[in-house]
Amino acid sequence: MAIDLEAIRRRVAELSGVRKTSSVQLWKPTLGEHKIRCLPWKNAPVGQPFMERWFYYIGKNSGILTPKQFGKPDPIDDLMHKLFKSGKPEDRFLAKKLMPKMRAYAPVIVRGEEDKGVLVWSFGKLVYQRLLGFFIDEDYGDIQDPNEGFDLKVTISHIQGKEYNDTVVDCKGRTSKLCDDAAKSAAWLESVPNIDDMYRMKSPQEIENILNGWLNGGDAGSTEAGNETTRGRPASEDALDTLVKEVKGESKPVVKEDAPKAEAKPLAKKAVKKASVDVDDDSSTKKQSIDEAFEDLMKDE
Repeated sequence: MAIDLEAIRRRVAELSGVRKTSSVQLWKPTLGEHKIRCLPWKNAPVGQPFMERWFYYIGKNSGILTPKQFGKPDPIDDLMHKLFKSGKPEDRFLAKKLMPKMRAYAPVIVRGEEDKGVLVWSFGKLVYQRLLGFFIDEDYGDIQDPNEGFDLKVTISHIQGKEYNDTVVDCKGRTSKLCDDAAKSAAWLESVPNIDDMYRMKSPQEIENILNGWLNGGDAGSTEAGNETTRGRPASEDALDTLVKEVKGESKPVVKEDAPKAEAKPLAKKAVKKASVDVDDDSSTKKQSIDEAFEDLMKDE
């Protein structure tokens, strides 16, 4: 039997979560008006026009693709459930800080920049809701249809007093073809990239190390995979295990004999004390910080 080394390398990369070679180009709209056309994904869930991806944002870490959404082991999700089940207010607060955030994606052709080919546009909840609304509006319907779909007008503006720009999306009033050149239209549709090429999913060990670094008060974003946490303690004996044991009621916080009693605090409380914003807070500042973190993620990738 002939061995296909390239196929084996691809499979090894998939199993290890290594990012594939990708030609995905992101579209980051600048201030002003833009006209775009959304294209359908090839591998989108049945009946869904856009793709969703969920990320953890911990400390200064720019974003961690959640393994749970792909049915893979997820240390952060496991810890969240244990914290919620403990019944302690401080554990529930910490669990809410660990909850993932969603980003949505659409392949687009930017009018006037067709020479760039298919780009990928990433957007948050409000824009996502607006785009989905067009599909259920009887005046529009399937805006992605290559023959009878609609172009969109995307307006990026800066409002005095707001730190980040506003995005407004409107649908053009009449249908149009994706392109008058049928061959070019077909080529664009065929060249829609695979969204899974955009990110590398971290291994459970890498995620545990990042989580432990954050719980220990270190910089979660700089924690690397391996057997040591940001403070040099073995991963098998670090804050994650201690916190999980406390949540399950298997152990109590360790107190040094020569330390004042008042100094002994459960690790969960210590981590909560460092957190300054509740994820249930729907303020614009919180949403903007999430978007900023995502932009950092894209730069890193």
